[in-house]
Amino acid sequence: MRLDKFLKVSRLIKRRTVANEACDAGRVLVNDKPAKASLNVKMGDTIEIRFGTSSVKVEVLDVAETVKKDEAKDLYRYL
Repeated sequence: MRLDKFLKVSRLIKRRTVANEACDAGRVLVNDKPAKASLNVKMGDTIEIRFGTSSVKVEVLDVAETVKKDEAKDLYRYL
């Protein structure tokens, strides 16, 4: 699954266009490397998103095309 779509489905970022812009700006790292929005996300990858002065680091536990709002937390684990 594409990185920008995973960020939207997992609700780490609210909209796919915002996720795309964050990737283009270099604020999203996958496995400690800057990632483009089209990168293929797999289970076990670590994603770090930098929001201004703070950052969020998660590990991908599952990849699903669609999930319900309350099940979105099951797609990743905070590190």
